[in-house]
Amino acid sequence: MDNKQLLLLGCGLMTAAGVQAQQPNRPNIIYIMCDDLGYADVGCYGQEYISTPNLDRMAAEGMRFTQAYAGSPVSAPSRACFMTGQHTGHTKVRGNKEYRFGSVTYGKTQDPERTGQEPYDTEHVILPEIMKDNGYTTGMFGKWAGGYEGSVSTPHTRGIDEYYGYMCQFQAHLYYPNFLNAYTRGVDEEVRRELLQNNIAFALYGDEYKNRKDYSADLIHQRAMEWIDSQEPGKPFFGILTYTLPHAELAQPEDSIFMAYQGAFCTEKTYGGDQGSRYNPTNIGHQQFAAMVTRLDKYVGEVLDLLSQKGLAENTLVIFTSDNGPHTEGGADPDYFNTEKLLRGTKRSTTEGGIRVPFIAWWPGQIEAGSVNDHQLAFYDLMPTFCDVAGIENYVERYTNGELENDYFDGLSFAPTLLGEGEQEKHEFLYWEFHETNMMALRMGDWKMVVQNGNCQLYDLVNDTHEDNDLAAQYPEVVARMKEIILREHTHSDLFGITLPQ
Repeated sequence: MDNKQLLLLGCGLMTAAGVQAQQPNRPNIIYIMCDDLGYADVGCYGQEYISTPNLDRMAAEGMRFTQAYAGSPVSAPSRACFMTGQHTGHTKVRGNKEYRFGSVTYGKTQDPERTGQEPYDTEHVILPEIMKDNGYTTGMFGKWAGGYEGSVSTPHTRGIDEYYGYMCQFQAHLYYPNFLNAYTRGVDEEVRRELLQNNIAFALYGDEYKNRKDYSADLIHQRAMEWIDSQEPGKPFFGILTYTLPHAELAQPEDSIFMAYQGAFCTEKTYGGDQGSRYNPTNIGHQQFAAMVTRLDKYVGEVLDLLSQKGLAENTLVIFTSDNGPHTEGGADPDYFNTEKLLRGTKRSTTEGGIRVPFIAWWPGQIEAGSVNDHQLAFYDLMPTFCDVAGIENYVERYTNGELENDYFDGLSFAPTLLGEGEQEKHEFLYWEFHETNMMALRMGDWKMVVQNGNCQLYDLVNDTHEDNDLAAQYPEVVARMKEIILREHTHSDLFGITLPQ
């Protein structure tokens, strides 16, 4: 038993049945986080070329946030902020660090024997552990990116009862992979690989790749739907649906969703492919991307419909968002779909386009239908919010034994905003850092400071949402205050170095 388990036992949190008995009607929570969907890639956020009727309906029946932020401008650290309740100046995982060990042959192709990202810190509790320890059934379907296969941090060691998807985000570059990872508590001893037999007989790249039949996005969604449908009445569940659409490789079945966009665009995007990154070529990039977004929208609609059919909608909070801003990889063309004209920058940038994301909350009967909210939040706010909704009190003190000297919880619950009850506490600031592009950012009220290679730029987001007019020279006192916050909040990382403000 590790230190964290001993702590949970000492706090009485390993006996969740008592908690459940005290709160028999606790709500279910489903968190849907897609991959690389831009702020304006959804109809209710201004998209005009891509059909997203279910997300638009979700916003019409729920609350749409206009100033919600990802934890980071790339995948793994953004997910880490959600899981840990920490910003990227505190969380261990601050980049897409990759691990690949050995080699194994599947049919005509090879894959690493073990692969994945930097593991989450095992000394810091993550959200599914909290939920499971407090009586929730937990399931995760999609991208993990919180540790490599066989590491100290995998779904089966971090509070997940049922898992299906990609342990490694590099593997997730392919929509027709050799395998997906799976785990069921009580059946499997650890996360295993589930081979996709309809894929492994064909090459991973080139014309032969088109013969592969098992489309991972559909498989992951189907497994998520089966898990939701299997939940027992009266027992709360927490589902994390980290769909990979519409990330990177532009590929999907040529079904009615795909064909609906055939010839729909006046110009098309041709992409020559990148075998090293596992991005196959395409000459219909616009059609592929638009159809992938609509396919994602269909998944969301099916989740909402299933909850309604099962009579669970009024007792289930559903959040939809994206892990970061839009990407330009694999042939994607965000400028064509107008995302860059609203916000500056894309994935890997701490300007608004890289970190401001669509964010919709749906809970019939609890959230005011059709409401639009400008509350400033970031992914690390989800831990306290979900704990509030679930009735889990004093989680920081309980999971740290009151010793916070070397641990951090940076989030603020926005449950008062969701439910229209109580006073909403607001952040003094929101914080980002990203080593790969050597960028940092701090939002303080309406001020936004972007730090590039240690150099500071200051923007007034009320009058300059696109971040075109640098006001740093005119407001040195604001820059100085924001520098102080960054220097205070940043903790050193040997893995993910950054140039601090000069």
